[in-house]
This record gives sequence, C-alpha cells and structure tokens, in this order.
Amino acid sequence: MEAKKCVLAVLALLVIVVEVNGGGDDQASSVKPLVKIVKGKKLCDKGWECKGLSAYCCNETISDYFQTYQFENLFSKRNTPVAHAVGFWDYNSFITAAALYQPHGFGTTGGKLMGQKEVAAFLGHVGSKTSCGYGVATGGPLAWGLCYNKEMSPSKLYCDDYYKYTYPCTPGVSYHGRGALPIYWNYNYGKTGEALKIDLLNHPEYIENNATLAFEAAIWKWMTPEKKNQPSAHDVFVGNWKPTKNDTLSKRVPGFGTTMNVLYGDQVCGKGDDESMNNIVSHYLYYLDLMGVGREEAGPHEVLSCAEQVSFNQAAPSSSSSSS
Repeated sequence: MEAKKCVLAVLALLVIVVEVNGGGDDQASSVKPLVKIVKGKKLCDKGWECKGLSAYCCNETISDYFQTYQFENLFSKRNTPVAHAVGFWDYNSFITAAALYQPHGFGTTGGKLMGQKEVAAFLGHVGSKTSCGYGVATGGPLAWGLCYNKEMSPSKLYCDDYYKYTYPCTPGVSYHGRGALPIYWNYNYGKTGEALKIDLLNHPEYIENNATLAFEAAIWKWMTPEKKNQPSAHDVFVGNWKPTKNDTLSKRVPGFGTTMNVLYGDQVCGKGDDESMNNIVSHYLYYLDLMGVGREEAGPHEVLSCAEQVSFNQAAPSSSSSSS
C-alpha cells in the first residue's frame, strides 16, 4: 500500500512539473490565454510572449511554430570559428525581442502560415544583411546569416552634421553599422534610441553588446514606417497596406518585394535584376524551405521582386548596403 502511495505521489509530481514547464519547447502553446471581450472584440493575453490584451495574442505566438532547432537550422554557421560574432546571436534573444512586438502583430497577424512567412521574411532580411557567405561558402552562401553583429572595418564615423541640433554626434563615437538590420549614421541611432528609450546616440555600442537589443531594434524598424503616410515593411507584407493609384502606377504591390522598397528604397529597388535584391529574396526562400513552409508559398515573381518598382524614398547614406 505504501509503495502504491509513493508511485502515485511521484506521478502527481511529474504531472505538476510537466504542467509548469509546459512540455519543453512547446511551452508557449500550453499557455491558456487570459481572454476578455471589450466592445464586442475578443482580446487575449498570453503572458510573457504576448502580453497586454491584444487581438493578435489570440492567435498562435511565434514560439508555437518557430522553435530553437529551427533557428539553429536557419543560422547553422553563425558560431563556426571563422564567423565574426561567435556566441552572440541566439534564439532566446530573438524570441525575447519579438515578444515586445507580438501584441502589435509581429508574427501573430492572420493564421499560422502568415506568421511563419513573416518570421521567414524578417529573418531573410536579417540573414542577408549579416551574412559572410560570399567569402566563406562552405555549407552554401545562404547558411551564413548572423555571421556579423557590426561592420568590421568602418571607413568613417557616419556622423552627419545636418542633424547637429536634433541628433548631435558624440565626439569620438562611431555610428557605423551594427545590429541585425544594421543601423548606420547618428540620426538613425538617435531615432531608434528614442523609440526604444535607450541612449544609442551616446552609446551606439549597446547594439553590438546585446543581442536582444539588436533584434529589438531590427523588429522596430520592420514594424515602423519610414515616413508618415507610408507603410511599414510589416504592413506591406501581411496585407494591412492598401496601395493607392500612385502605388499601382509605381508597380508597388503588397508582398515581400515591397518590404525591400520600404527598408532600402532605390538602393535595391527599381534597378532590374539587382544582385543585392536577389540575395535578400534567396535568403527568404531558403528560410521558408528550412521552416517547412516551402518556397512555393512565397508567391509569384512580381510579388517577390522590387526590380521594377519606383522607390518610396530616395536612398539616404543611412541605407548603406554593407552587410556587416
């Protein structure tokens, strides 16, 4: 009898442990959302990953469909000895940063498929802009995303005195490229720092010292329009943006191609069969395949490309195409 009681006690303890841990990698999917109906609209809160009562939090969260092993597959060469940011980037940093934007629709807009596609799209940009795959092609050029976390040999300080009253440069500080979607120039560090409530103007090095902050800055850029009356990369990708007549005439359509237009303008778009554009698209398609979605879900060429698009904005020095 005593032995039976001991067995039952152990089983009960195991059940408690499983419930608390949520079954390992799938712990977010086991979180029962707090649900409220506000003015007839269903709002949810899923705790740490999707907090604050949002309609988006009623959908699957990113960790429900994108887990550590998939991140490792996408960025399989980032910690090899020849990479330049060994030990810096990891899944926890990404998912912690993403948690701040999931209540606003990042990876949580629409169903699971749209979420997977948006994560692949965002990380496709990141992988392309942080790759060292050209020089070290072992494993293929698309396996080397997150090889860098900063520009290795900056040629200048990237200080623009035009912004000396709004975003004055700190003497001796360099505003070269850093991060997952590399930030260049004092004014971009200033704007990003204001949004994230961190003093990046005086301390741009915070980006290269903290992977969560680096991902947070990149997701903020993905989610934020460059100018008023323009869409964000997120909006054009998930279908929140409705093109105007002028957009249609400029061949700007909802989809991945226009995310490049939003982020890089005429540095990448409207240049025909551009190598930089093709590299970003290739990373996106590769990641769709690795995530089990499949590149056939990416849509036709005119949705993937921005080769013929008129850019939203003329290129600024801040949009440096350096991938380091």
